[in-house]
Amino acid sequence: MTELKRHEYAAPRVAGEPVEVSDGVFVIPDRRVSLVPNVGIVVGDHAALVIDTGVGPRNGHYVLEQATRLAGKRQLYLAITQMDPGHGFGVQAFKGAATIIFSAAQRDRLHRHAPAYAEAFSKLGLGEVVEREFDGLELTEPDIVHDGHLRLDLGGVEAVLDDWGPAHTTDDQTVLIDDRVLFGGDLFETRMFAILPYVPPFDVDFDGDRWSDALDSLIALDPKVVVPGHGEVTGVEQIREVRSYLAYVRQETERLIAGGVSVDQAAAAIEEQALAKWSTWEGPQMIRFLTKAFYDQSRSRHGS
Repeated sequence: MTELKRHEYAAPRVAGEPVEVSDGVFVIPDRRVSLVPNVGIVVGDHAALVIDTGVGPRNGHYVLEQATRLAGKRQLYLAITQMDPGHGFGVQAFKGAATIIFSAAQRDRLHRHAPAYAEAFSKLGLGEVVEREFDGLELTEPDIVHDGHLRLDLGGVEAVLDDWGPAHTTDDQTVLIDDRVLFGGDLFETRMFAILPYVPPFDVDFDGDRWSDALDSLIALDPKVVVPGHGEVTGVEQIREVRSYLAYVRQETERLIAGGVSVDQAAAAIEEQALAKWSTWEGPQMIRFLTKAFYDQSRSRHGS
């Protein structure tokens, strides 16, 4: 898992002021720092919703402070786009201060994968500034668990939570605000090669077909503002671009498999081609993870 390193010495801290991207919808930008998500805060007439927390209790407390400042005395809810360190390992800060909402898939991943993630990330050698964020970590149970779809009335503002997994991973969840602002989590990024936690046998909850289908469904929603898991706030055209990238890697992987090329050779060839096609994107190491995932999925389907 050492290939996951990108900004090796950058502290993965959520920082800065929330920026209003649409009426009542705020984002604390990730500043393109590894392991820092775009954090959402949505304020309605009588309640507010926080989307994602960052890594560990310190980030969770910072997000809670910013949310409380915007929400005032409104009831507070918390949802996450996936249960992994970057998006959901600051939940403990919200216990007792907000109603914590998970999908059933997120609660399952909390039980199955989160303890191993916490241990693995502490051994990756990402540096003290990263490891420090795991100090005092307590994996926290939700207050509410939904079965894959939930409508949340914030008072004049509706948040719709939808589960799409297994896609990029087993518990992908999006949050759509009044059909106008979409929080997509790691189903897509801006100017980054798709982040994929595919590390056999530790984490193999990947389904390329469902991921592509999910992106098609999100494109059809035609949101006016699109908040990716990482990278700048954008529009629906970025979802289309990520959809094109997934299709490209899948098609090339299947073509190379048919030609008898090994997974390592396929990954090297596809990386070179993808870097030329998407030359402004960051995180090229992720191309190999995606190639490996499509390679394994294709061979499994064909029984080889």
